[in-house]
Amino acid sequence: MVRCFIAVECTNSDVVAGVRQVQGALESTGANLKHVEPENIHLTLKFLGEIEQHKVDEVAAIINEISFDPFTFKVEEVGVFPNLRRPATIWAGITDGVSDLAAVFEEVDSKMGKLGFERERRRFQPHLTISRVRSGKNKDQLVEELVAAKDQVFGVVNVDRIVLKKSVLTPKGPIYSTLAESRHS
Repeated sequence: MVRCFIAVECTNSDVVAGVRQVQGALESTGANLKHVEPENIHLTLKFLGEIEQHKVDEVAAIINEISFDPFTFKVEEVGVFPNLRRPATIWAGITDGVSDLAAVFEEVDSKMGKLGFERERRRFQPHLTISRVRSGKNKDQLVEELVAAKDQVFGVVNVDRIVLKKSVLTPKGPIYSTLAESRHS
């Protein structure tokens, strides 16, 4: 079994540097956080979970065929899921480019649905995960820092391909590798 997801990689080093800066500010609160490693920052289009190798090959073939005109999206704002009272996932938001992302997401979700993967029920909320909150330690300081970082502008990411990623979980964090990528038109 292979743990997989389909994503857009964050290729802009300024965006990654901005994320690292926010992670540092969040770290200074003493909250119990697990940051996403800089090389792992991405926008998930669809999480597939643990799938068998033959299914990986089918997904890879579909990803290789997906084609779209390159576009950009803007990364700005810092927020949390589900909310500031119970912060669990800290993210950087996506503003400009959402409709282009949503079109690619819809195509991916539809094609994966035809392969037997469950269609996404929740509304597509594009974001880059920055950190996960492991406990309620120093929550008030963390919330204060999240509110201060709310209007952060990170920059623009160019999207010219989507990738099928393999994720191997290790005690130090996940290790990602690319199994397939789309071509742009």
